[in-house]
Amino acid sequence: MDQSTTVLAVGVAKSFGAVEALRGVDLAVPAGSITALLGPNGAGKTTLVRIIATLTRPDRGQVTVMGFDVTSAPAEVRARIGLTGQYVGLDDALSGQDNLVLIGRLAGLDRRRARERAAELAELLGISYALGRAARTYSGGMRRRLDLAASLMAGPPLIVLDEPTTGLDPASRQQLWEALAALRAGGTTMLLTTQYLEEADKFADAVHVMNDGLIIASGTPAQLKDRVADRVVEIRLDSPDGAAAAVAVLRRELTLSEAQVQAEPGSGRLTATAGGGIDTLLRAAGALRAAGIGVADLSLRQPSLDEAFLALTAGTGQ
Repeated sequence: MDQSTTVLAVGVAKSFGAVEALRGVDLAVPAGSITALLGPNGAGKTTLVRIIATLTRPDRGQVTVMGFDVTSAPAEVRARIGLTGQYVGLDDALSGQDNLVLIGRLAGLDRRRARERAAELAELLGISYALGRAARTYSGGMRRRLDLAASLMAGPPLIVLDEPTTGLDPASRQQLWEALAALRAGGTTMLLTTQYLEEADKFADAVHVMNDGLIIASGTPAQLKDRVADRVVEIRLDSPDGAAAAVAVLRRELTLSEAQVQAEPGSGRLTATAGGGIDTLLRAAGALRAAGIGVADLSLRQPSLDEAFLALTAGTGQ
């Protein structure tokens, strides 16, 4: 395996009864990167993560972590992975520090080093002020950061995060991502699944879109957005009262589907997604003017990762 690749999966398949969760997945996670798996519920993301973390065995194919096979050398793989799941695994009765020291001791650290490591990670993740408190008193964001600290106690080169920010408020998500960015700066490789596409757009170096047990698209966020040829015309009307009429005009005059023209309720803001770029913008402006609908502003932009994701997964079996 190339030393610059931390995780390599080739032809991975997994079924649960009649359900094919994975149908031949190939994946490479570069060392020192944040790699994101995106996909609708049931796409196979968590199954793939569980196989990489040695929690589930593949039916076919091979997965290696830093050169060690997840099936034939699971102990070697586990020694190199920190896993943070969708649900925080902490002992609520213990303090934050005692949770971390316990994990460190189980990982083979002596008591003094475990306490030092707990303090280092608490400082890095911004929870040092709460280490002496019982975990049950932590907020959702604090608990998630404490869980992340626990997965880092042994200093693993790879962190696997399965929807780490699920259920967190925006401020807590931002704090957690700042902590993850600091870890990446220190050389830690991360593989994550997330339901927040804007997070992958902002933080991930590589994104793999999964659907129906397959990876259907891969690239940087910018590359995935470029794969969607359509551009988005953003329109702000003089009055929100004209939104319904504007939607009807754009659908009719630009021959667009219901899904391609969307209005933000009560705001007078619309988006129209179509090919043609500047020509589409000019046609939209002309059609609205001809219909007597006042326009305050028009602009043309690249689709967001959310819009690219929807376009990439449309019609692929979700």
